Amino acid sequence: MTADLARLSAGFGDAAQTSTPASQPMTRREARAAEGHVSRRALREAERATERQAERPVVRQPAAVLQPVVPVVSVPGTPLRTRVARKVFPPVVMAAAAALVIGTSVPSTVLGELDADAANAAIGTVAASALDAGAVIETTTSGPSLAEGAAPAEVPPSQVLATAPDDYSALPVTNRDDWSVTSYAERMRLQYGNRSFMYATTGAGAVRWPFPFAAEISSGFGNRSAPCRGCSSYHKGLDFAPGYGTPIQSIADGTVISAGSGGGYGTHVILEHVINGQKVTTLYAHMAADSTPLSAGDTVAAGDYIGQVGDTGLSTGAHLHFELKLDGVAVDPFAWLTTNAS
Repeated sequence: MTADLARLSAGFGDAAQTSTPASQPMTRREARAAEGHVSRRALREAERATERQAERPVVRQPAAVLQPVVPVVSVPGTPLRTRVARKVFPPVVMAAAAALVIGTSVPSTVLGELDADAANAAIGTVAASALDAGAVIETTTSGPSLAEGAAPAEVPPSQVLATAPDDYSALPVTNRDDWSVTSYAERMRLQYGNRSFMYATTGAGAVRWPFPFAAEISSGFGNRSAPCRGCSSYHKGLDFAPGYGTPIQSIADGTVISAGSGGGYGTHVILEHVINGQKVTTLYAHMAADSTPLSAGDTVAAGDYIGQVGDTGLSTGAHLHFELKLDGVAVDPFAWLTTNAS
């Protein structure tokens, strides 16, 4: 009984040992399943590796740049004389420039006083030697010349400039008072100020003066010194100065072609006449403001009222500026009125 129990126990123990997975071999199905499991896992890992590789940026290498091949040209060597000139020429130029500066800036007395007697003796020696050799010396003074073979004469010393004593009493003396300055205005007065404007009038006739009496004339026709800034230095008219407010009359029958005020002429009137078959234009300027009753188109007769002497426009005082033109050309009113007016 006991022996049977022991055998049963031993049998159960062997059965337990053989039933464990470690002691039993794998079946063909289990082997195929294990191989399939490993294959699927490896596939998944390979897919993940491929995805990671695709996510990485692709870095492209730059293309190689071909550099041009520069041919090597052999440069011939610098000639010897060029190299020597480059080294010698600059010092020579600097030495010449230094000598020029010293020669033009340093006085000759720095090197010592010149001995005039020694120089004369040396010159005489040279001249005597030339005469001994048969040379002919020509002089500007009248005298016999030394021909070839003639005995050499004694050479006189060089000319010495002798100065007179310091006596300046005989020299002319110029004083400051000997010079004078004449202004342009004074020259104009000297040139044109001596003209005479004396005339006489009857105050009647077909052609008259602007006033029925001989009025004072302050400025004539032609060049003059400009009396004011903006005034002309060439006077194209005749200035009468009988006094402010003096009535002005027409010199002949005519028609008003312009009447107004403003500008350099101030209050003015322009008349047009036909005298001796020629068109004559007269201008009356610098009249008193609002002193003329005329307007363009009015007709006037000789001696009719034009306006009053005033000081309008570019004027330096009360006067009548009178101009006269023949066929549009300004002429001297004094000469023309002296010839044609009564």
